[in-house]
Amino acid sequence: MSARSHPNLQNLRGEEPPLRVLFFGSDDFALESLKRLHVSRDDTKNRVIDSLEVVTLSRDAPVRKYAERHKLPIHHWPDVDLSAQFDVGVVVSFGCLIKENIINKMPYGILNVHPSLLPRWRGPAPIFHTILHGDSVTGVTIMQIRPKRFDVGPILQQEIYEVPKNCTADELGATLAVVGSRMLIDTLKHLPERITNRKEQPKEGASFAPKISSRMAWILWEEHSCDYIDRLFRAIGSRIPLKTMWMGNSIKLLDFVGKCSVSFTAAPYLSSEPGSVHYQKESNTLLVRCKDGWVGFKAVNFKKRLSAADFFNGYLHQSVVKKSPSTNTCLFQSYKETHLPGGHNNNEKEIPLLPRKSRPVIASQVSRVVCLQILLSHWLKALFIFPSEVKFGFTYNLSNPRTAVKPSTPPRISRRKNMLFFILHFTL
Repeated sequence: MSARSHPNLQNLRGEEPPLRVLFFGSDDFALESLKRLHVSRDDTKNRVIDSLEVVTLSRDAPVRKYAERHKLPIHHWPDVDLSAQFDVGVVVSFGCLIKENIINKMPYGILNVHPSLLPRWRGPAPIFHTILHGDSVTGVTIMQIRPKRFDVGPILQQEIYEVPKNCTADELGATLAVVGSRMLIDTLKHLPERITNRKEQPKEGASFAPKISSRMAWILWEEHSCDYIDRLFRAIGSRIPLKTMWMGNSIKLLDFVGKCSVSFTAAPYLSSEPGSVHYQKESNTLLVRCKDGWVGFKAVNFKKRLSAADFFNGYLHQSVVKKSPSTNTCLFQSYKETHLPGGHNNNEKEIPLLPRKSRPVIASQVSRVVCLQILLSHWLKALFIFPSEVKFGFTYNLSNPRTAVKPSTPPRISRRKNMLFFILHFTL
């Protein structure tokens, strides 16, 4: 029995490519691998891929758009048609556990391109945590997936990559996507050999990289150092603005410029209290005191986007401060449970943010319920105020419900109640 027809990896005979590939992916990181696979399929000289089909999620996913544009066969997760024969699966930044029966359908199993040196940073956000924790070295791992758990399968190939200084998560992700796509093709070229020499992940050094959330963006001025705030901005700043509390309101801190040197001899009036705010006119920067120094921001978002100069002139200038009843006008407060907007509990379990495009749907559902309540209220008022109810063109006398007379000309009020009934009937 050939490698392509046998589900057990231990019985592989080392059959060479080209391979029939089923690709699982969603975002831009996954797109780089899909592009490389697509090019390989069309390369007649060094052909690694025989056929390529795609499993993806939402309609807005970059992988789905690419597949539609290039007319690649698409499967809509979780409805995967396995009637066609596939040799190997490839999953990159997919975010869903793949069932065991799907994995077992592939003679070579399913490979995963993971942007970390496993077992470090298992989970959905390894690149963000690499930057946030200041790792100097990262890499890409090609592994075989296992059912029921993410990122625990045996390693087929690993490559180390040195993290550039002051690199953002977006920049690192783009680089590792290219590295991973190249490693994927190399692994597929030597797949039987790589599977034979695969190694289980070590138990030591395992760490988890959970999804980023909006709560990570709050700055604790008494606890966070300049370096930590810098890493936090480079990790999540392009997706979630850093935030603080000011005068009981949340405020977004924009255009981070990093650690700033401030001379107390030149400005002896400056406070060393964490959260203290100072406007540096020479650089048009808001300086904020943190645990071990000052960090700068060029703009904030408070009701609307304001430059550092506009925020200072509107809220921090001496002429404004003197009129303010509060003594904390020039002080940003750290995120505290009592300060959390909306009365949320800081100790609650992390809840992933809803996609932005899902929020109008929820809003429309709420509006629909409110409209139904209003319509029902008016209909009930009409029912009890007037002595008769019109339903399907017949007038029912409430004092004698058995009698029903079809009027030649329905009264105006009855038409109105009839219309309300039909609105409620078809809306519900």
